[in-house]
Amino acid sequence: MQDLRMGSPPLGEWGPLSSRLVFFLLSAMIVPMASPGSPSSSWPAPEHRCRLPPSANLSREWLNASIPREVQGGREGPSRCRRYRLESLANFSALGLQPGRDVDLSQLEQEKCLDGWEYSRELYLSTIVTEWNLVCDDDWKAPLTASLFFVGVLVGSFISGQLSDKFGRKKVLFATLGVQTGFSFLQVFSTSWEMFSVLFVIVGMGQISNYVAAFVLGTEILGKTVRIIFCTLGVCIFYAVGYMLLPLFAYFIRDWQMLLLALTLPGLLCIPLWWVIPESPRWLISQGRVQEAEIIIRKAAKTNGITAPDVIFDPMEEMTSQKQQTHTILDLVRTKNIRFVTIMSVIIWMIISVGYFGLSLDTPNLHGDAYINCFLSAVIEVPAYIIAWVLLRNLPRRYSMAAALFLGGCVLLFIQLVPPHLHILSIILVMLGKFGITSSFSIVYVYTAELYPTVVRNMGVGASSMASRLGSILSPYFVYLGAYDRFLPYILMGSLTVLTGILTLFLPESYGMPLPDTIEQMLRVKGQASNSTRVSKDEEESPVILKSTAF
Repeated sequence: MQDLRMGSPPLGEWGPLSSRLVFFLLSAMIVPMASPGSPSSSWPAPEHRCRLPPSANLSREWLNASIPREVQGGREGPSRCRRYRLESLANFSALGLQPGRDVDLSQLEQEKCLDGWEYSRELYLSTIVTEWNLVCDDDWKAPLTASLFFVGVLVGSFISGQLSDKFGRKKVLFATLGVQTGFSFLQVFSTSWEMFSVLFVIVGMGQISNYVAAFVLGTEILGKTVRIIFCTLGVCIFYAVGYMLLPLFAYFIRDWQMLLLALTLPGLLCIPLWWVIPESPRWLISQGRVQEAEIIIRKAAKTNGITAPDVIFDPMEEMTSQKQQTHTILDLVRTKNIRFVTIMSVIIWMIISVGYFGLSLDTPNLHGDAYINCFLSAVIEVPAYIIAWVLLRNLPRRYSMAAALFLGGCVLLFIQLVPPHLHILSIILVMLGKFGITSSFSIVYVYTAELYPTVVRNMGVGASSMASRLGSILSPYFVYLGAYDRFLPYILMGSLTVLTGILTLFLPESYGMPLPDTIEQMLRVKGQASNSTRVSKDEEESPVILKSTAF
Protein backbone atom coordinates (compact mmCIF):
# COMPACT_ATOMS: atom_id res chain seq x y z
CA MET A 1 0.00 0.00 0.00
CA GLN A 2 1.77 3.12 -1.12
CA ASP A 3 -0.50 5.67 0.51
CA LEU A 4 -3.94 5.79 2.04
CA ARG A 5 -3.63 9.17 3.70
CA MET A 6 -5.10 11.56 1.23
CA GLY A 7 -3.10 14.30 2.88
CA SER A 8 0.35 12.93 2.03
CA PRO A 9 2.37 13.00 -1.19
CA PRO A 10 1.78 12.16 -3.96
CA LEU A 11 -1.86 13.21 -3.59
CA GLY A 12 -1.50 16.62 -1.99
CA GLU A 13 -1.60 17.95 1.56
CA TRP A 14 -4.47 20.45 1.68
CA GLY A 15 -6.46 19.86 -1.50
CA PRO A 16 -10.05 20.92 -2.10
CA LEU A 17 -11.53 17.40 -1.88
CA SER A 18 -9.08 15.42 0.18
CA SER A 19 -8.95 17.85 3.08
CA ARG A 20 -10.87 21.10 3.02
CA LEU A 21 -14.12 19.89 1.52
CA VAL A 22 -14.30 16.67 3.52
CA PHE A 23 -13.20 18.50 6.67
CA PHE A 24 -15.93 21.12 6.54
CA LEU A 25 -18.72 18.87 5.25
CA LEU A 26 -18.18 16.20 7.89
CA SER A 27 -17.86 18.87 10.57
CA ALA A 28 -21.04 20.57 9.33
CA MET A 29 -22.91 17.26 9.57
CA ILE A 30 -22.24 17.36 13.31
CA VAL A 31 -24.43 20.48 13.71
CA PRO A 32 -27.83 18.73 13.34
CA MET A 33 -26.66 16.07 15.81
CA ALA A 34 -26.25 18.52 18.68
CA SER A 35 -29.75 20.00 18.96
CA PRO A 36 -32.57 17.44 18.60
CA GLY A 37 -30.99 14.94 20.95
CA SER A 38 -30.46 17.46 23.73
CA PRO A 39 -32.84 16.55 26.58
CA SER A 40 -32.74 20.15 27.84
CA SER A 41 -34.75 21.14 24.76
CA SER A 42 -37.84 19.31 25.93
CA TRP A 43 -38.02 18.71 29.67
CA PRO A 44 -37.58 22.00 31.61
CA ALA A 45 -40.16 22.26 34.40
CA PRO A 46 -41.76 25.73 34.57
CA GLU A 47 -43.19 27.18 37.76
CA HIS A 48 -46.45 25.47 38.69
CA ARG A 49 -49.10 25.29 41.38
CA CYS A 50 -52.30 23.33 42.03
CA ARG A 51 -55.23 24.14 39.76
CA LEU A 52 -58.51 25.03 41.46
CA PRO A 53 -61.68 23.76 39.78
CA PRO A 54 -64.22 26.33 38.55
CA SER A 55 -66.81 24.71 40.81
CA ALA A 56 -64.94 25.80 43.97
CA ASN A 57 -67.07 28.52 45.58
CA LEU A 58 -64.33 30.57 47.19
CA SER A 59 -64.05 34.25 47.84
CA ARG A 60 -61.14 36.16 46.36
CA GLU A 61 -59.34 36.08 49.72
CA TRP A 62 -59.63 32.32 50.02
CA LEU A 63 -58.63 31.80 46.40
CA ASN A 64 -55.40 33.69 47.08
CA ALA A 65 -54.80 31.76 50.29
CA SER A 66 -55.69 28.31 48.92
CA ILE A 67 -52.05 27.35 48.23
CA PRO A 68 -49.72 26.83 51.24
CA ARG A 69 -46.43 28.69 51.39
CA GLU A 70 -43.17 26.76 51.58
CA VAL A 71 -39.44 27.30 51.18
CA GLN A 72 -38.03 26.08 47.87
CA GLY A 73 -34.37 26.46 46.96
CA GLY A 74 -33.86 28.98 49.75
CA ARG A 75 -36.83 31.11 48.66
CA GLU A 76 -40.37 31.14 50.01
CA GLY A 77 -43.17 30.67 47.51
CA PRO A 78 -46.46 28.89 46.87
CA SER A 79 -46.36 25.12 47.12
CA ARG A 80 -46.04 23.29 43.82
CA CYS A 81 -47.67 20.05 44.92
CA ARG A 82 -50.09 20.78 47.77
CA ARG A 83 -53.17 22.85 48.42
CA TYR A 84 -55.47 23.34 51.38
CA ARG A 85 -58.46 21.04 51.40
CA LEU A 86 -61.11 22.72 49.26
CA GLU A 87 -64.09 21.54 51.32
CA SER A 88 -62.75 23.30 54.41
CA LEU A 89 -61.95 26.46 52.45
CA ALA A 90 -65.47 26.50 50.96
CA ASN A 91 -67.02 26.26 54.44
CA PHE A 92 -64.87 29.08 55.81
CA SER A 93 -65.64 31.21 52.75
CA ALA A 94 -69.38 30.62 53.15
CA LEU A 95 -69.19 31.67 56.79
CA GLY A 96 -67.42 34.89 55.86
CA LEU A 97 -64.26 34.06 57.81
CA GLN A 98 -61.00 35.68 56.74
CA PRO A 99 -57.78 33.69 56.16
CA GLY A 100 -55.03 34.46 58.62
CA ARG A 101 -57.25 36.66 60.81
CA ASP A 102 -60.13 34.34 61.70
CA VAL A 103 -58.52 31.07 60.64
CA ASP A 104 -54.98 29.87 61.36
CA LEU A 105 -53.81 28.55 57.96
CA SER A 106 -51.04 26.46 59.51
CA GLN A 107 -53.68 24.28 61.18
CA LEU A 108 -55.58 23.51 57.97
CA GLU A 109 -55.52 20.08 56.37
CA GLN A 110 -53.71 19.84 53.02
CA GLU A 111 -54.25 17.63 49.97
CA LYS A 112 -52.59 16.83 46.65
CA CYS A 113 -53.31 18.64 43.39
CA LEU A 114 -56.41 16.58 42.59
CA ASP A 115 -57.44 18.82 39.66
CA GLY A 116 -54.06 19.11 37.94
CA TRP A 117 -51.69 22.05 37.78
CA GLU A 118 -51.41 25.56 36.45
CA TYR A 119 -48.10 26.26 34.72
CA SER A 120 -46.32 29.54 34.20
CA ARG A 121 -45.95 30.37 30.51
CA GLU A 122 -43.42 33.12 31.03
CA LEU A 123 -40.50 31.02 29.74
CA TYR A 124 -42.10 28.04 27.98
CA LEU A 125 -45.47 27.67 26.33
CA SER A 126 -45.18 23.91 26.71
CA THR A 127 -42.62 21.21 27.46
CA ILE A 128 -42.99 17.47 27.90
CA VAL A 129 -43.32 18.25 31.63
CA THR A 130 -46.45 20.32 31.08
CA GLU A 131 -47.69 17.99 28.34
CA TRP A 132 -47.84 14.95 30.62
CA ASN A 133 -47.69 16.57 34.09
CA LEU A 134 -44.25 15.24 35.03
CA VAL A 135 -44.26 17.02 38.39
CA CYS A 136 -44.72 16.23 42.08
CA ASP A 137 -45.23 12.46 42.42
CA ASP A 138 -44.20 11.99 38.78
CA ASP A 139 -41.25 14.38 38.79
CA TRP A 140 -38.87 11.40 38.62
CA LYS A 141 -39.96 10.85 35.04
CA ALA A 142 -38.29 14.05 33.78
CA PRO A 143 -34.69 13.06 34.65
CA LEU A 144 -35.50 9.49 33.60
CA THR A 145 -36.35 10.86 30.15
CA ALA A 146 -32.84 12.26 29.83
CA SER A 147 -31.32 9.08 31.24
CA LEU A 148 -33.19 6.99 28.67
CA PHE A 149 -31.73 9.14 25.91
CA PHE A 150 -28.26 8.38 27.26
CA VAL A 151 -29.17 4.68 27.50
CA GLY A 152 -29.72 4.90 23.74
CA VAL A 153 -26.33 6.58 23.43
CA LEU A 154 -24.81 3.72 25.43
CA VAL A 155 -26.36 1.09 23.15
CA GLY A 156 -25.39 3.10 20.06
CA SER A 157 -21.82 3.35 21.33
CA PHE A 158 -21.70 -0.42 21.58
CA ILE A 159 -23.09 -1.23 18.12
CA SER A 160 -21.89 1.72 16.04
CA GLY A 161 -18.35 0.43 15.65
CA GLN A 162 -19.49 -3.01 14.54
CA LEU A 163 -21.95 -1.54 12.04
CA SER A 164 -19.33 0.83 10.68
CA ASP A 165 -16.77 -1.95 10.31
CA LYS A 166 -19.24 -4.25 8.57
CA PHE A 167 -21.20 -1.95 6.26
CA GLY A 168 -18.82 0.98 5.78
CA ARG A 169 -18.38 4.43 7.29
CA LYS A 170 -20.40 6.31 4.70
CA LYS A 171 -23.44 4.02 4.69
CA VAL A 172 -23.67 3.99 8.48
CA LEU A 173 -23.18 7.77 8.62
CA PHE A 174 -26.18 8.50 6.42
CA ALA A 175 -28.32 5.61 7.69
CA THR A 176 -27.96 6.71 11.31
CA LEU A 177 -28.57 10.32 10.31
CA GLY A 178 -31.86 9.07 8.87
CA VAL A 179 -32.64 7.21 12.10
CA GLN A 180 -31.99 10.29 14.23
CA THR A 181 -33.96 12.62 11.96
CA GLY A 182 -36.85 10.20 11.39
CA PHE A 183 -37.43 9.21 15.00
CA SER A 184 -37.00 12.81 16.22
CA PHE A 185 -39.77 13.68 13.77
CA LEU A 186 -41.96 10.91 15.20
CA GLN A 187 -41.41 12.27 18.70
CA VAL A 188 -43.33 15.38 17.70
CA PHE A 189 -46.46 13.24 17.43
CA SER A 190 -45.98 11.35 20.71
CA THR A 191 -49.27 10.69 22.50
CA SER A 192 -47.75 9.69 25.84
CA TRP A 193 -44.63 10.04 27.90
CA GLU A 194 -43.89 6.35 27.40
CA MET A 195 -44.01 6.70 23.61
CA PHE A 196 -41.80 9.81 23.73
CA SER A 197 -39.24 8.03 25.92
CA VAL A 198 -39.01 4.91 23.75
CA LEU A 199 -38.45 7.07 20.67
CA PHE A 200 -35.86 9.08 22.62
CA VAL A 201 -33.83 5.92 23.21
CA ILE A 202 -33.72 5.29 19.44
CA VAL A 203 -32.80 8.94 18.78
CA GLY A 204 -29.87 8.55 21.20
CA MET A 205 -28.72 5.42 19.38
CA GLY A 206 -28.85 7.20 16.04
CA GLN A 207 -27.13 10.34 17.26
CA ILE A 208 -24.04 8.70 18.73
CA SER A 209 -23.74 6.24 15.82
CA ASN A 210 -23.91 9.18 13.43
CA TYR A 211 -21.25 11.06 15.37
CA VAL A 212 -18.92 8.07 15.52
CA ALA A 213 -19.27 7.33 11.79
CA ALA A 214 -18.48 10.96 10.90
CA PHE A 215 -15.56 10.99 13.34
CA VAL A 216 -14.02 7.76 12.04
CA LEU A 217 -14.59 8.66 8.39
CA GLY A 218 -12.81 11.98 8.88
CA THR A 219 -9.85 10.47 10.72
CA GLU A 220 -9.38 7.83 8.01
CA ILE A 221 -9.61 10.21 5.04
CA LEU A 222 -7.80 13.32 6.29
CA GLY A 223 -4.03 13.69 6.36
CA LYS A 224 -2.04 13.67 9.60
CA THR A 225 -1.60 17.46 9.82
CA VAL A 226 -5.34 18.00 9.39
CA ARG A 227 -6.57 15.01 11.35
CA ILE A 228 -5.83 16.29 14.85
CA ILE A 229 -7.51 19.61 13.99
CA PHE A 230 -10.55 17.70 12.79
CA CYS A 231 -10.65 15.53 15.93
CA THR A 232 -10.16 18.31 18.49
CA LEU A 233 -11.53 21.41 16.78
CA GLY A 234 -13.60 20.45 13.73
CA VAL A 235 -16.22 18.09 15.13
CA CYS A 236 -16.15 19.63 18.61
CA ILE A 237 -16.63 23.25 17.60
CA PHE A 238 -19.32 22.41 15.06
CA TYR A 239 -21.04 20.40 17.79
CA ALA A 240 -20.89 23.51 19.98
CA VAL A 241 -22.40 25.53 17.11
CA GLY A 242 -25.32 23.10 17.00
CA TYR A 243 -25.62 23.42 20.78
CA MET A 244 -25.75 27.23 20.41
CA LEU A 245 -28.62 26.95 17.94
CA LEU A 246 -30.71 25.18 20.58
CA PRO A 247 -31.40 28.22 22.82
CA LEU A 248 -31.65 30.46 19.75
CA PHE A 249 -34.42 28.31 18.26
CA ALA A 250 -36.02 27.81 21.68
CA TYR A 251 -36.20 31.55 22.32
CA PHE A 252 -38.41 32.08 19.27
CA ILE A 253 -40.22 28.72 19.37
CA ARG A 254 -41.45 28.01 22.90
CA ASP A 255 -43.70 25.06 22.17
CA TRP A 256 -41.83 21.77 22.54
CA GLN A 257 -43.40 20.09 19.51
CA MET A 258 -42.69 22.93 17.11
CA LEU A 259 -39.21 23.38 18.58
CA LEU A 260 -38.37 19.71 18.10
CA LEU A 261 -39.66 19.88 14.53
CA ALA A 262 -37.55 22.96 13.78
CA LEU A 263 -34.43 21.30 15.21
CA THR A 264 -35.05 18.06 13.32
CA LEU A 265 -35.74 19.26 9.78
CA PRO A 266 -32.20 20.67 9.14
CA GLY A 267 -30.99 17.07 9.13
CA LEU A 268 -32.64 16.70 5.71
CA LEU A 269 -30.14 19.22 4.32
CA CYS A 270 -27.40 16.60 4.70
CA ILE A 271 -28.98 14.19 2.19
CA PRO A 272 -27.31 15.76 -0.91
CA LEU A 273 -23.92 15.24 0.74
CA TRP A 274 -24.20 11.53 -0.10
CA TRP A 275 -22.93 12.36 -3.58
CA VAL A 276 -20.06 14.51 -2.27
CA ILE A 277 -18.54 12.71 0.72
CA PRO A 278 -16.49 9.63 -0.28
CA GLU A 279 -16.23 6.30 1.46
CA SER A 280 -13.10 5.62 3.51
CA PRO A 281 -10.37 4.13 1.26
CA ARG A 282 -8.91 2.47 4.33
CA TRP A 283 -12.16 0.60 4.99
CA LEU A 284 -12.51 -0.35 1.33
CA ILE A 285 -8.99 -1.83 1.35
CA SER A 286 -9.78 -3.77 4.54
CA GLN A 287 -12.72 -5.31 2.66
CA GLY A 288 -10.63 -6.16 -0.38
CA ARG A 289 -12.35 -3.52 -2.55
CA VAL A 290 -9.10 -2.10 -3.89
CA GLN A 291 -10.48 -0.79 -7.19
CA GLU A 292 -13.12 1.35 -5.43
CA ALA A 293 -10.44 2.77 -3.15
CA GLU A 294 -8.23 3.63 -6.13
CA ILE A 295 -11.12 5.40 -7.90
CA ILE A 296 -11.68 7.63 -4.85
CA ILE A 297 -8.00 8.47 -4.47
CA ARG A 298 -7.47 9.14 -8.19
CA LYS A 299 -10.52 11.41 -8.17
CA ALA A 300 -9.08 13.33 -5.22
CA ALA A 301 -5.72 13.60 -6.95
CA LYS A 302 -7.36 14.90 -10.13
CA THR A 303 -9.36 17.47 -8.18
CA ASN A 304 -6.16 18.59 -6.46
CA GLY A 305 -4.34 18.91 -9.78
CA ILE A 306 -1.92 16.09 -8.94
CA THR A 307 -0.99 13.11 -11.10
CA ALA A 308 -1.49 9.87 -9.20
CA PRO A 309 1.11 7.10 -9.67
CA ASP A 310 0.31 4.14 -11.89
CA VAL A 311 0.46 1.76 -8.91
CA ILE A 312 -1.08 3.12 -5.70
CA PHE A 313 -1.37 -0.11 -3.69
CA ASP A 314 1.20 -2.84 -3.30
CA PRO A 315 -0.71 -6.17 -3.10
CA MET A 316 1.95 -7.78 -0.89
CA GLU A 317 1.89 -4.89 1.59
CA GLU A 318 -1.89 -5.00 1.55
CA MET A 319 -1.90 -8.67 2.53
CA THR A 320 0.59 -8.00 5.31
CA SER A 321 -1.41 -5.07 6.69
CA GLN A 322 -4.52 -7.24 6.98
CA LYS A 323 -2.80 -9.75 9.28
CA GLN A 324 -3.91 -8.84 12.78
CA GLN A 325 -3.50 -10.47 16.16
CA THR A 326 -6.65 -11.56 17.94
CA HIS A 327 -7.24 -9.93 21.30
CA THR A 328 -10.21 -9.92 23.66
CA ILE A 329 -11.61 -7.53 26.23
CA LEU A 330 -9.86 -9.60 28.92
CA ASP A 331 -6.52 -8.27 27.66
CA LEU A 332 -7.46 -4.90 29.19
CA VAL A 333 -6.97 -6.42 32.65
CA ARG A 334 -4.38 -9.12 31.85
CA THR A 335 -1.35 -7.49 33.51
CA LYS A 336 -1.09 -5.29 36.56
CA ASN A 337 0.06 -2.32 34.48
CA ILE A 338 -2.75 -2.33 31.92
CA ARG A 339 -5.30 -3.22 34.61
CA PHE A 340 -4.36 -0.08 36.53
CA VAL A 341 -4.68 2.07 33.41
CA THR A 342 -8.06 0.51 32.55
CA ILE A 343 -9.55 1.01 36.02
CA MET A 344 -8.30 4.58 36.21
CA SER A 345 -9.56 5.39 32.71
CA VAL A 346 -13.02 4.00 33.44
CA ILE A 347 -13.33 6.08 36.62
CA ILE A 348 -11.99 9.25 35.01
CA TRP A 349 -14.21 9.02 31.92
CA MET A 350 -17.31 8.33 34.01
CA ILE A 351 -16.81 11.28 36.37
CA ILE A 352 -15.91 13.69 33.58
CA SER A 353 -19.12 12.68 31.80
CA VAL A 354 -21.19 13.26 34.94
CA GLY A 355 -19.77 16.77 35.24
CA TYR A 356 -20.12 17.69 31.57
CA PHE A 357 -23.69 16.50 31.06
CA GLY A 358 -24.77 17.47 34.58
CA LEU A 359 -23.75 21.10 34.00
CA SER A 360 -25.30 21.09 30.52
CA LEU A 361 -28.64 19.80 31.81
CA ASP A 362 -28.63 22.16 34.79
CA THR A 363 -28.37 25.40 32.78
CA PRO A 364 -32.17 25.99 32.64
CA ASN A 365 -32.17 26.01 36.46
CA LEU A 366 -29.62 28.82 36.84
CA HIS A 367 -30.64 32.32 37.91
CA GLY A 368 -31.37 34.74 35.11
CA ASP A 369 -32.63 34.15 31.60
CA ALA A 370 -32.66 30.41 30.82
CA TYR A 371 -32.03 31.00 27.11
CA ILE A 372 -28.99 33.20 27.69
CA ASN A 373 -27.58 30.73 30.22
CA CYS A 374 -27.99 27.84 27.78
CA PHE A 375 -26.34 29.88 25.03
CA LEU A 376 -23.42 30.77 27.30
CA SER A 377 -23.04 27.11 28.23
CA ALA A 378 -22.62 26.34 24.52
CA VAL A 379 -20.35 29.29 23.74
CA ILE A 380 -17.93 28.44 26.55
CA GLU A 381 -17.19 25.12 24.83
CA VAL A 382 -15.52 26.84 21.88
CA PRO A 383 -12.57 28.32 23.84
CA ALA A 384 -12.46 25.09 25.87
CA TYR A 385 -11.82 23.04 22.73
CA ILE A 386 -9.27 25.55 21.45
CA ILE A 387 -7.38 25.47 24.75
CA ALA A 388 -7.48 21.66 24.70
CA TRP A 389 -5.95 21.65 21.23
CA VAL A 390 -3.18 24.04 22.31
CA LEU A 391 -2.44 21.96 25.40
CA LEU A 392 -2.31 18.75 23.37
CA ARG A 393 0.24 20.26 21.02
CA ASN A 394 2.55 21.82 23.57
CA LEU A 395 2.22 20.47 27.12
CA PRO A 396 2.24 17.11 28.94
CA ARG A 397 -1.13 15.32 28.88
CA ARG A 398 -1.25 14.38 32.55
CA TYR A 399 -0.69 17.85 33.96
CA SER A 400 -2.84 19.54 31.32
CA MET A 401 -5.85 17.39 32.09
CA ALA A 402 -5.33 17.55 35.84
CA ALA A 403 -5.17 21.36 35.67
CA ALA A 404 -8.39 21.52 33.64
CA LEU A 405 -10.15 19.21 36.11
CA PHE A 406 -8.89 21.14 39.14
CA LEU A 407 -10.15 24.37 37.59
CA GLY A 408 -13.56 22.88 36.81
CA GLY A 409 -13.98 21.18 40.18
CA CYS A 410 -12.75 24.00 42.42
CA VAL A 411 -14.96 26.70 40.91
CA LEU A 412 -17.99 24.42 41.31
CA LEU A 413 -17.17 24.00 45.00
CA PHE A 414 -16.87 27.79 45.40
CA ILE A 415 -20.44 28.37 44.16
CA GLN A 416 -21.93 27.56 47.56
CA LEU A 417 -19.86 30.39 49.08
CA VAL A 418 -21.27 33.06 46.76
CA PRO A 419 -23.83 35.37 48.47
CA PRO A 420 -27.40 34.76 47.20
CA HIS A 421 -27.70 38.21 45.63
CA LEU A 422 -24.59 37.77 43.42
CA HIS A 423 -26.32 35.71 40.74
CA ILE A 424 -23.98 36.80 37.95
CA LEU A 425 -20.93 35.60 39.88
CA SER A 426 -22.58 32.20 40.36
CA ILE A 427 -23.25 31.92 36.63
CA ILE A 428 -19.64 32.88 35.83
CA LEU A 429 -18.37 30.15 38.16
CA VAL A 430 -20.68 27.58 36.55
CA MET A 431 -19.40 28.55 33.10
CA LEU A 432 -15.79 28.31 34.29
CA GLY A 433 -16.58 24.86 35.65
CA LYS A 434 -18.05 23.89 32.29
CA PHE A 435 -14.94 25.30 30.57
CA GLY A 436 -12.57 23.17 32.65
CA ILE A 437 -14.56 19.96 32.37
CA THR A 438 -15.12 20.40 28.62
CA SER A 439 -11.39 20.91 28.06
CA SER A 440 -10.60 17.77 30.01
CA PHE A 441 -13.25 15.84 28.05
CA SER A 442 -11.48 16.77 24.83
CA ILE A 443 -8.01 15.94 26.16
CA VAL A 444 -8.98 12.57 27.64
CA TYR A 445 -9.71 11.11 24.19
CA VAL A 446 -6.18 11.60 22.91
CA TYR A 447 -4.59 10.81 26.28
CA THR A 448 -6.40 7.49 26.68
CA ALA A 449 -5.63 6.46 23.09
CA GLU A 450 -1.94 7.14 23.65
CA LEU A 451 -1.82 5.04 26.85
CA TYR A 452 -3.21 1.88 25.29
CA PRO A 453 -1.11 -0.25 22.88
CA THR A 454 -2.14 -0.70 19.27
CA VAL A 455 -3.32 -4.27 19.78
CA VAL A 456 -6.08 -3.24 22.22
CA ARG A 457 -6.35 0.50 21.61
CA ASN A 458 -9.84 0.39 20.12
CA MET A 459 -11.12 -1.82 22.93
CA GLY A 460 -9.47 0.36 25.57
CA VAL A 461 -10.91 3.62 24.31
CA GLY A 462 -14.23 1.90 23.62
CA ALA A 463 -14.44 0.56 27.19
CA SER A 464 -13.62 4.01 28.58
CA SER A 465 -16.24 5.58 26.34
CA MET A 466 -18.81 3.05 27.53
CA ALA A 467 -18.00 4.11 31.10
CA SER A 468 -18.64 7.72 30.13
CA ARG A 469 -22.11 6.68 28.91
CA LEU A 470 -22.84 5.33 32.38
CA GLY A 471 -21.83 8.72 33.74
CA SER A 472 -24.15 10.50 31.34
CA ILE A 473 -27.03 8.22 32.41
CA LEU A 474 -26.43 9.21 36.04
CA SER A 475 -26.00 12.94 35.33
CA PRO A 476 -29.73 13.88 35.22
CA TYR A 477 -30.12 12.60 38.78
CA PHE A 478 -27.32 14.86 39.97
CA VAL A 479 -29.40 17.73 38.57
CA TYR A 480 -32.51 16.26 40.21
CA LEU A 481 -30.84 16.58 43.63
CA GLY A 482 -31.03 20.35 43.17
CA ALA A 483 -34.73 20.15 44.05
CA TYR A 484 -33.70 19.32 47.62
CA ASP A 485 -30.63 21.53 47.92
CA ARG A 486 -29.65 23.97 45.17
CA PHE A 487 -25.92 23.59 45.89
CA LEU A 488 -25.84 19.81 46.33
CA PRO A 489 -25.28 19.03 42.60
CA TYR A 490 -22.34 21.46 42.46
CA ILE A 491 -20.82 20.07 45.66
CA LEU A 492 -21.00 16.50 44.37
CA MET A 493 -19.83 17.27 40.83
CA GLY A 494 -17.09 19.61 42.09
CA SER A 495 -15.78 17.08 44.62
CA LEU A 496 -15.77 14.24 42.11
CA THR A 497 -14.06 16.39 39.48
CA VAL A 498 -11.26 17.41 41.87
CA LEU A 499 -10.86 13.75 42.84
CA THR A 500 -10.57 12.87 39.16
CA GLY A 501 -7.87 15.49 38.73
CA ILE A 502 -5.88 13.87 41.54
CA LEU A 503 -6.31 10.40 40.01
CA THR A 504 -5.05 11.68 36.67
CA LEU A 505 -1.66 12.47 38.24
CA PHE A 506 -1.13 8.75 38.89
CA LEU A 507 -1.29 7.89 35.18
CA PRO A 508 1.92 7.65 33.12
CA GLU A 509 2.86 10.56 30.85
CA SER A 510 2.50 9.97 27.11
CA TYR A 511 3.45 13.35 25.66
CA GLY A 512 6.31 13.04 23.20
CA MET A 513 6.49 9.27 23.61
CA PRO A 514 6.02 6.73 20.79
CA LEU A 515 2.73 4.89 20.71
CA PRO A 516 3.04 1.42 22.25
CA ASP A 517 2.25 -1.47 19.90
CA THR A 518 2.14 -4.28 22.45
CA ILE A 519 1.02 -4.54 26.06
CA GLU A 520 4.63 -5.02 27.12
CA GLN A 521 5.60 -1.69 25.51
CA MET A 522 3.05 0.32 27.51
CA LEU A 523 4.35 3.17 29.62
CA ARG A 524 4.81 2.03 33.21
CA VAL A 525 2.89 3.44 36.16
CA LYS A 526 4.22 4.17 39.65
CA GLY A 527 7.23 6.04 38.32
CA GLN A 528 8.83 3.09 36.55
CA ALA A 529 11.18 4.08 33.77
CA SER A 530 10.31 3.48 30.14
CA ASN A 531 12.61 2.92 27.18
CA SER A 532 10.42 5.09 24.98
CA THR A 533 11.88 8.16 23.36
CA ARG A 534 10.48 11.34 21.93
CA VAL A 535 9.04 11.15 18.46
CA SER A 536 8.69 13.54 15.58
CA LYS A 537 6.30 16.46 15.62
CA ASP A 538 4.10 14.84 12.98
CA GLU A 539 3.55 11.64 14.97
CA GLU A 540 2.96 13.69 18.08
CA GLU A 541 0.26 15.69 16.33
CA SER A 542 -1.44 12.58 14.98
CA PRO A 543 -1.30 10.14 17.88
CA VAL A 544 -3.89 7.66 16.67
CA ILE A 545 -6.83 7.03 14.43
CA LEU A 546 -9.70 6.22 16.76
CA LYS A 547 -11.60 3.49 15.01
CA SER A 548 -15.03 2.36 16.17
CA THR A 549 -15.09 4.46 19.32
CA ALA A 550 -17.70 6.85 20.66
CA PHE A 551 -17.81 10.40 21.91
